[in-house]
Amino acid sequence: MTAVKRKTPRSERIPLPRMTKAEGFTPHPFDQENGVQTSGLIPGRYLKTGHAHGRYSTAYFAVAPSVFRALLGRWQRTRPAAPIDRFTFIDAGAGMGRAMLLAAESPFRTVIGIELNPILMRVAQRNVETWRAAGRALASMRVVCGDVVDARIPKGPCLVFLFNPFGASVMRLLLKRLTVAFANRPGQLDLLYVNNEQEAVIERQAGFTRLFVGQERRSRADAIADHRIMANQPDGEYATANYEDCSIWRWTGKS
Repeated sequence: MTAVKRKTPRSERIPLPRMTKAEGFTPHPFDQENGVQTSGLIPGRYLKTGHAHGRYSTAYFAVAPSVFRALLGRWQRTRPAAPIDRFTFIDAGAGMGRAMLLAAESPFRTVIGIELNPILMRVAQRNVETWRAAGRALASMRVVCGDVVDARIPKGPCLVFLFNPFGASVMRLLLKRLTVAFANRPGQLDLLYVNNEQEAVIERQAGFTRLFVGQERRSRADAIADHRIMANQPDGEYATANYEDCSIWRWTGKS
């Protein structure tokens, strides 16, 4: 399918820090090819919302499409509890929604993005509308503005995606919330974790079994794009490699 690039009218543009050329903003080809807005690198200190958990936000940076697709494919080979069309995909800390858009290329039951920052959530919602209009969504999609720790957990099998969205404090709360929600639903919860800095937190949470830990490599195009984005950041505080450290976990309820 050929994507039609849609220029965002000035009246629709949503102001965000570090999103101008003067501040080092560099678009990713994914956005240019699909007419969406998911590019940018926003340090966590600019993402505070006044919510108690906002201070634990790491940063905004969208997952490389090649890494996401590779990890999703690996998950599908782990023999999930049900066919993909019975799974709800939940992007915990959805940001501008790139992982949601990529997930909706597969026939999930539904794709849900949960984002604490209302500005990022508005951008994600606009991207979802663009994706639907282009006929790219094979699943229903919706974005929720709120704290993932308090979010309603859908019935049926769920696949939760995390691109290192928050620190250990929030990760612990999220895992405890999930263990309660899935206490009597063994096998119906899987986690995809990219840039898995809080891997040890999951290891300490009883009931989760790790199915995979390792590196997923960026495609050459994604590596070039992400290195260029990092090279243009004004403070040089973040770095990237040609791969992401990733893991896949399944809730079994067993210690």
